[in-house]
Amino acid sequence: MDDHHRARTSISALVTLLVACLLVSCSADPVRPPPPNLLADFPNPSGLAKSISSSGGVDQSNPFFKDLGINGRSCATCHQASDGWTVTPVHVQDRFEVSGGTDPIFRTVDGANSPLADVSTLEAKRRAYSLLLEKGLIRVGMPIPAGADFSLSAVDDPYGFASAAELSLYRRPMPTTNLRFLSTLMWDGRESVTSQTMHDNLLHQANSAVKSHAEGARDLTLIEREQIVIFELSLHTAQIFDFSAGDLTDVGGGPAALSQQEFFLGINDSLGLNPKGLAFDPKAITLYNAWSGVSSGERAAARAAVARGQGLFNSKPITISGVKGLNDLLNQPTIQGTCTTCHDAPNVGNHSLPAPLDIGLTDASRRTADLPLYTFKNKFTGETVQSTDPGRALVSGKWADIGKFKGPILRGLAARAPYFHNGSAASLQEAVNFYNSRFALKLSDGEINDLVAFLKTL
Repeated sequence: MDDHHRARTSISALVTLLVACLLVSCSADPVRPPPPNLLADFPNPSGLAKSISSSGGVDQSNPFFKDLGINGRSCATCHQASDGWTVTPVHVQDRFEVSGGTDPIFRTVDGANSPLADVSTLEAKRRAYSLLLEKGLIRVGMPIPAGADFSLSAVDDPYGFASAAELSLYRRPMPTTNLRFLSTLMWDGRESVTSQTMHDNLLHQANSAVKSHAEGARDLTLIEREQIVIFELSLHTAQIFDFSAGDLTDVGGGPAALSQQEFFLGINDSLGLNPKGLAFDPKAITLYNAWSGVSSGERAAARAAVARGQGLFNSKPITISGVKGLNDLLNQPTIQGTCTTCHDAPNVGNHSLPAPLDIGLTDASRRTADLPLYTFKNKFTGETVQSTDPGRALVSGKWADIGKFKGPILRGLAARAPYFHNGSAASLQEAVNFYNSRFALKLSDGEINDLVAFLKTL
């Protein structure tokens, strides 16, 4: 090669490199490495979680992974395999830093604290997306429904947007895995129509999500919806390795065993609504029975702690009081139960029938400065109540439903902190502490540690 030709080649290579750099710097969605094997073992603070698919693999040409709207988002934008098919603050923060706040998850429609937030500079974006960055919360905008038996009498919104026409509700994206165990779809059940199957509800939800979160201009085709739902229903996710207890699959943990777990609506229902007429068994979680008993050695001791935590979850007495959706429904001021009274589905942990409950998470006394506070007035009695999120009431319009939410499926917990619908518990220990305080459980430090050790292995 002569010097002239070599020079031309070098210039051509330089031009190509410069063009590539310009494309990267100008792209709204920065160039990222190809996604890893979505069924790989993903690390989390407690160990490793794994997802498996009944189809044997993940077809990334599925509409779940496609940008079907106008803002660059796909379902996978907010449902990441590495985060148990939701998102976690630490990874959202990574995406912000890598992209300068331009990753598709950062869109004002619901990623920002207000759809009118200033995002003109990098620091403005940090402020605008603070709830997403710090707690993994997206904003759901919903009005008070026509004909509701309550009205909005006051709003204290730190972001200056919310009104009766559109309340701002900040919630964690729910995992798009283990869906065959669902009894209710969405935190407030708004995508659950009782006359339809869960499959049909998921079809509607897939379309609604694309039109709202991705700002889609068209309805998905029935084929696209079916492909998304079939993919979601194929997934099972669970913890497979715990740093202290070791391999969890030897005794029935992990997604493979979970994929074989029996489930039907009402299975082991604690209120006597099992369609097969079977009695409720409070020993709903049996994964770690083999680890019970006195053991020696560091790993054996860790496994014994997990087994003790499972025992507490199944049998620690709880005096349940002041829970709307339970005490009032049964007309019983107190109910003697356990964790599995509400988390009754065997080896899964969600309620096997729709049971929206108000356990006090949205009470004014628990409000933090980064959340709005709404004052609602009963149109018939004049009674008022304050809440950071009225939950089910914005779907039903019923005063009695203010503050009610469904409980989540507990499998794969370690991969998806923070917890509760509003991310108010940064860790599983904080979640256990909430219940300890709320229901006056008087757990010892050792019992709290055992419960946390157990929950981490799910």
